[in-house]
Amino acid sequence: MREVSPRELVAVTGERVPVPDPARLVHLQFRRFAGCPICNLHLRSIVQRHDEISAAGIREVVFFHSPADELREYDLPFAVVADPGKRYYREFGVESGGRALLHPRTWGAILRGSALTLRGRFRPPAARQEGGRLGLPADFLIDPSGRVLAGKHGGHAYDQWSVDELLAHARTAVAGVTPCGVRVRAPG
Repeated sequence: MREVSPRELVAVTGERVPVPDPARLVHLQFRRFAGCPICNLHLRSIVQRHDEISAAGIREVVFFHSPADELREYDLPFAVVADPGKRYYREFGVESGGRALLHPRTWGAILRGSALTLRGRFRPPAARQEGGRLGLPADFLIDPSGRVLAGKHGGHAYDQWSVDELLAHARTAVAGVTPCGVRVRAPG
């Protein structure tokens, strides 16, 4: 996918989210399901550095294939979009598969995320996941004109951009002015 057509997403809070955003880069993240220990571990790093991400001119939008009612229980400082029918997952080519949990890098994330869940730091997932438990993550960085500046389809469940990788993509992509003439603040 090279370009995203304009749309307005609705976050689980009711907030309307324009994609592309006319004034900032948009980082679309596709996660697995509400309460996924792996997703919780990753999103904790996004929450901890959210001010830095915002200061870099990036708006976070996170998709889950869980129903909105399950996602409303989470207090996250960015837009969360419920996509239980996986409409946007299909549109962006985000897949599921048995390899999601087989990679050794995933095992450590499962253990750390599960330990934090058991200690009460994260909410546990619902027992039944209609969208399945074998989802793969994906990341897309979109400029104000809708152009996809960078993208990644994860090869396993813990294969996504780190905050440092996201910020590096933003710095590389935003060398002053975007193609549509909107100035986007670079980090620093």
